[in-house]
Amino acid sequence: MLSNVKKYGLLIFTFSLLLVNIFLFRLDFQSFHKSLTFAILDIGQGDALFIESPTGTQILIDGGPPRKILSQLARIMSPFDRKLDAIIITNPDQDHIGGFSDVLKIYKVGAVFEPGTYSDSKTYQNLKNEIKNKNIPNILAKKGMRLDLGGGAVIDILFPDHDVFDWSSNDGSIVAKLVYGSTSVMLAGDSTMKTEKIIVVENSLATLKSTILKVGHHGSRTSTGEEFVKFVAPTYAVISNGRDNKYGHPHQETIHTLSSFGAKIFRTDLLGTIIMKSDGKNEVFSFRK
Repeated sequence: MLSNVKKYGLLIFTFSLLLVNIFLFRLDFQSFHKSLTFAILDIGQGDALFIESPTGTQILIDGGPPRKILSQLARIMSPFDRKLDAIIITNPDQDHIGGFSDVLKIYKVGAVFEPGTYSDSKTYQNLKNEIKNKNIPNILAKKGMRLDLGGGAVIDILFPDHDVFDWSSNDGSIVAKLVYGSTSVMLAGDSTMKTEKIIVVENSLATLKSTILKVGHHGSRTSTGEEFVKFVAPTYAVISNGRDNKYGHPHQETIHTLSSFGAKIFRTDLLGTIIMKSDGKNEVFSFRK
């Protein structure tokens, strides 16, 4: 009789402990999803940016070069999660789209946004065919579009402001701004100084001012002009570039410009994946080699 009481008592204790753990997990899960995650993935020489809104909407901006992205996504997404709400192609160069073919094989993608610049490369044409074959909505990004990610997080498209079909891939790159509360990220893609000048003319200081600047074209001297940085006035500048890359990115001219405006610089070649979390008021950075 006594042994049965002990047995039932142990079962009740175990069950109670399980309920407490489930409750604590739910609290932790709910707390996690009250933050915005913005990650510059370490995919070598290229761009791949992951965004998760406070409500769990997930966006991948660019896919980096081939055979790099999946291992990095696996480190930041749940292994049971096989859905991306959207992917954004800022330009059709291989270092921005090479990994998307791998992504489409594993993940269900809700929509594709692209600038409308054209490339006759096999990589780009194959990607376009895959998107079409999977019946994924393919949307031209235009100035004035707002992507509502949920929980108060939005992405505003600042460029292109017109048809850029015959523009170079970098000149026609998508430029957008991610906003969540007082935290904002200027997403400069591979935009050149030519594009930056258009954006400065067409937008107010309040629109351009951002907490973080995702530096254009991996820190190339062809981007990140002084006037643009002055208007954006970033506290932090993040650069996605490969270690010992053949282009010498980031160029010293760019580093000098950013430093002269007081921006703290984070680079994937030195720090690995750069992860920023924000509660809408404060930003916390972490790094993964």
